[in-house]
Amino acid sequence: MAVLWWQRGVVYQVYPRSFADANGDGVGDLPGVTSRLDYLEWLGVDALWLSPVYPSPMKDFGYDVADYTGVDPLFGTLEDFDGLVAQAHARGLKVVLDFVPNHTSDQHPWFRESRASRDNPKRDWYLWRDAPNNWLSNFGGSAWQFDEATGQYYYHAFLPEQPDLNWRNPEVVQAMLEVLRFWLERGVDGFRVDVLWHLVKDEHFADNPPNPGWREGMDPYQALVPLHSSDRPEVHAVVAQLRRLLDEYPERVLIGEIYLPLERLVSYYGADMSGEMRGAHLPFNFQLLSAPWDARHLAGLIDEYEHLLPPGAWPNWVLGNHDRPRIASRVGPAQARVAAMLLLTLRGTPTL
Repeated sequence: MAVLWWQRGVVYQVYPRSFADANGDGVGDLPGVTSRLDYLEWLGVDALWLSPVYPSPMKDFGYDVADYTGVDPLFGTLEDFDGLVAQAHARGLKVVLDFVPNHTSDQHPWFRESRASRDNPKRDWYLWRDAPNNWLSNFGGSAWQFDEATGQYYYHAFLPEQPDLNWRNPEVVQAMLEVLRFWLERGVDGFRVDVLWHLVKDEHFADNPPNPGWREGMDPYQALVPLHSSDRPEVHAVVAQLRRLLDEYPERVLIGEIYLPLERLVSYYGADMSGEMRGAHLPFNFQLLSAPWDARHLAGLIDEYEHLLPPGAWPNWVLGNHDRPRIASRVGPAQARVAAMLLLTLRGTPTL
């Protein structure tokens, strides 16, 4: 079997806002990224994972999307994006785009329609209830926001300005598949899918059970086990739909952001009865982000991960991302070099 680029290459996250500023306004932009492609090629990376550049009110630095098929003027234009992809491809570099399908901005036209009235055609594109359950926001407090205009609550797993989409609605699924196709047709080589394990929620909105291991001083979100608000069995059918679309295009990659224990993480590879992978090509393995920096502990993690991988699944390792301090801040400059060596010699795709 041929080894594909995402199996042999190094994925490097580029956070456009702080990477390179081409127009001197103090904010990084797409022409700035394009101007540094020679550097990235010299660095030895094979793919750029580009954090969100969509139009956004920036309540969550671009992870609150107001238009899935545009570029925020802060970063440039669609033409600038096309130029970046073309210049990257000319150097043999791939471009992976951040895709944020779990929620939109509250300024997205879909949500503005949804909250306009209870009988709006897009009302069911989001999650509305007469009364909240006990689900918590990852960013603190209740995950339900009361909307005075229509007298109901909408669900937001993150900020109140980030209402969650209803992925049980076929119209939502179709609209998001069309978004993916829009970018695939522009030459994008794949997607890193934000909070992939959150997409589907319990259809009965059952309360989440208390976490018996939670203690005062811990993250308040962990006071409940998110049994009914994330990692639902039905999410794998959605992931399979995303994968089927990408499989229509040659050598595209589907990467999933999934903060779950290893035994649940590996289910997102989506093996079917024949053993073929029908889920994400690379469910992100974040073990190196939070593990104690101890050789024996790391060796145990590596063995456990390799043991749990389904047959045919390709491993991956992540050394850093936009949610965590840089590796040198976590383990010190000298050990950062050791960490890089570990990342680049473990079996599987490295992301840094």
